[in-house]
Amino acid sequence: MKHANNKNVIAIVGPTASGKTVLAVEAAKKLETEIISADSRQIFKEFDIATAKPTKEEMHGIVHHLIDVVNPDEEFTVADFADRAVKIMEKLFEQGKTPVVAGGTGLYFRILLENYDMPRVAPDKELREELKNIEKTRGVEVLYNMLKELDPVLAEKMHPNNTVKIIRAIEVCKTLNIPMSQAQKKKPPLYNIKWFGLGHLNGEDRKFLYDRIDRRVDIMLETGLEAEAWQLYKKYGRISSLMNTIGYQEFIEYFDGNISYDETVSKIKQNSRRYAKRQLTWFRQNPEIKWLDIRNCSAVELCENVLNAN
Repeated sequence: MKHANNKNVIAIVGPTASGKTVLAVEAAKKLETEIISADSRQIFKEFDIATAKPTKEEMHGIVHHLIDVVNPDEEFTVADFADRAVKIMEKLFEQGKTPVVAGGTGLYFRILLENYDMPRVAPDKELREELKNIEKTRGVEVLYNMLKELDPVLAEKMHPNNTVKIIRAIEVCKTLNIPMSQAQKKKPPLYNIKWFGLGHLNGEDRKFLYDRIDRRVDIMLETGLEAEAWQLYKKYGRISSLMNTIGYQEFIEYFDGNISYDETVSKIKQNSRRYAKRQLTWFRQNPEIKWLDIRNCSAVELCENVLNAN
């Protein structure tokens, strides 16, 4: 979508393990700019291996914003993300730079770049406690059914086990007295955005992406995912950010003696593949995304596609 200003943005989206970080770094190097991470898990300090947070070496000296922003037990909303990201982008525009926004959290992109207005609703601690109590005593399914009654449109797009998002959505619906999906209005476009997607493969070659996901999980395990999960569990307990992060939630089941190590590994891979599928479903709703085939192209070749696109 074109807007009559010089605020140009490159957006790189896609599912987990599709190569977004490498492409974003390559593009940022060529453009001599900085990267804004749009990842709702990389914002947490200490969440390193499970979130595939780029290492200093992988960053190649490129400044990455909105990584390691808050502690795991602190709240960070999509509105917080958008507020911070807009300030960073405005600074880069002033310097004549094109921000590269890269990540896999669809809601972050929707609020920041797709011109949807996020309803500003302060947390209702009393209601949250009540809803958390329902989840503990009667299960997350009861909460999900509550959301389906309040906002069937939003419930359809939400994973039925994502307690944090379900509780927040119920909170917004009840506070505003209208469905949250109705409160998310579109605003006029603010930026000239070039959208690029990785992982939506020609011929729906899911196996290629799923193999990449499985390999990435193997590498995470080799580099200490279990120890990282254990340290976080010991330090924070069953906090929602841990329990809703793939790689940690499965190991917590293992630490509690509910599943075997092999089952843990299998579940991490399975949940990662399911998450990738949900990410693709979300991003496919945006017709402006130009999808790049990741099977036969190096990051350098993909970068050429990005920089030379009309």
